[in-house]
Amino acid sequence: MNLTYSQMHDLAEAGLRASGIGSKAANETAQFLALAELDGLSSHGLARVAQYAAHAKNGRIELDPKMKVRPFKTAAALVDACDGLAFPALRFATDLSVNLASKNGLGLVAVNNSHHFGVAGHYVEAAARAGYISLLFGNTPAAMPMVGGTRAIFGTNPLAAAFPIGSVDPLVIDMSLSAVARGKLLISAKNGQSIPEGWALTAQGKPTTDPQEGLKGLMVPLGGDKGALLALIVELLVVGLSGSRFSYEADSFFDAKGNRPRIGQLILTIDPGLSGPSIFASRMSDLLQTLAEDSGTRPPGQRRFKQRAMGLENGVTVSDVVVEEIQTGIRQLWTK
Repeated sequence: MNLTYSQMHDLAEAGLRASGIGSKAANETAQFLALAELDGLSSHGLARVAQYAAHAKNGRIELDPKMKVRPFKTAAALVDACDGLAFPALRFATDLSVNLASKNGLGLVAVNNSHHFGVAGHYVEAAARAGYISLLFGNTPAAMPMVGGTRAIFGTNPLAAAFPIGSVDPLVIDMSLSAVARGKLLISAKNGQSIPEGWALTAQGKPTTDPQEGLKGLMVPLGGDKGALLALIVELLVVGLSGSRFSYEADSFFDAKGNRPRIGQLILTIDPGLSGPSIFASRMSDLLQTLAEDSGTRPPGQRRFKQRAMGLENGVTVSDVVVEEIQTGIRQLWTK
């Protein structure tokens, strides 16, 4: 089904509101889910509505949380998401980190008692469009083993970074530390599709092409041992500075029932003027020129922005299965 941004937003918001989620959280979450669809990242788009609604129905999130902020020294703060959906808290934390960086050169904001936060690149992109370098780290429920292990200890623990490039689109690097984002297994499972070998393992540690078995089992770390160690770094930074739960203490996002995840995120925003007013911009320009001279390269994030522009103009094809899932949920929940 082809939908515009507004139609995707309204559908997602209605699905979330039907489950009892408050209007502010539902609206802001729907904005990010629709944006993910525009960017071609359906694994973090409308397919998540039913998941969040199930968490709402089963008490895994606070329906109408009141965020709390605790400043720390000059350039840092802790945001308590109060068990709500993560999107409002991360939007607030991003704005706060930019404000701190504008005053102090650096802005470090940790978020605790949080939830699934969607496309990490969206937050750092916003900071970069304001003229700042931005890095974001987050932990997620356990899905990957430690080096040499067979038990899920770390999440896919995404990280993202964005760098401003004058008046043009910023460079945005966004990745999970598993071979692929776990949400891709969710999409494949919803559509009855198999997955390539090398994405996931069964609970017994065997390679699988069945997304359902992969969701019950383990994700393969990006780059093997190095991916697992990068996940460890993210885990230590996020949990150590936010006081959130370790990945292995949070029940899976893919289970309707379970504990409140209470995972964390950490955003660091940097004023690029450290070496002088124009040095950063000049160095970035030199790099882009070098990349442009190699015809096979593409600056990170550009495909996403191109996809977004096309989606805004022509709409986006959303899986009929996902649309029907949301509409069915709305009908069932509103009639109760």
